[in-house]
Amino acid sequence: MNLIDVTQLVAGYGNNAPILHDVDLALAAGKIGVIAGPNGAGKSTLLKAIFGLLNIHSGDIKHNGKSIIHLRADQLVAEGLAFVPQEFNVFESLSVEENLEMGAFIRTDSISDSIDHVYEYFPPLKEKRKQAAGELSGGQRQMVAMGRALMSRPTLLLLDEPTAGLSPLFMEKIFERIIAVNQAGVTVLMVEQHARQALEIADQGFILVTGKNAYTDTGDALLNNDEVARSFLGGVS
Repeated sequence: MNLIDVTQLVAGYGNNAPILHDVDLALAAGKIGVIAGPNGAGKSTLLKAIFGLLNIHSGDIKHNGKSIIHLRADQLVAEGLAFVPQEFNVFESLSVEENLEMGAFIRTDSISDSIDHVYEYFPPLKEKRKQAAGELSGGQRQMVAMGRALMSRPTLLLLDEPTAGLSPLFMEKIFERIIAVNQAGVTVLMVEQHARQALEIADQGFILVTGKNAYTDTGDALLNNDEVARSFLGGVS
């Protein structure tokens, strides 16, 4: 059974015309999935739809075989989903550690071990744990956002453009941390503009064009598809 199954999804914002048109996506537990495509393709819209933030016109979304299209975002967190948006993804006035504590809002058990695990994933955050998140660099804020999402102990981590605006060095570090989180047992589905680099770590890739499926295959297969490379990856390498 796949951990996440999107079937014939039609979705959009409010009562406006839908942005996603019969989109299909399936990702097995323990894998990394990457959603790529040109600007305006509906990539971020798809993640928001999965996390209950948009109107679903038709189709279905299943997590662990259970339909989740009628659940609110807070209910989805309880179901094992966590979402890190591209922007406004930290509480800037709160410290790093307070941000992490906010991520555990649904838990009633001790969270100290989880905080320690976040610091293991993101070592720079430990020394800055008392510093306001708004004072951190872009890459460090992204680490805080991902760490806070992990505090709910998700089975599925949704990441919207995790390397947006970061230097190549920090981009590489974020990808390394995503791999580490995945190897610890968290399934990852992310939208990423740096498609070539993202597909290099992906088990499964999904390329959208104008809100529709264009290509679905393994990361390696998409990287080696000349048509995909020319159209979406900056040329054949």
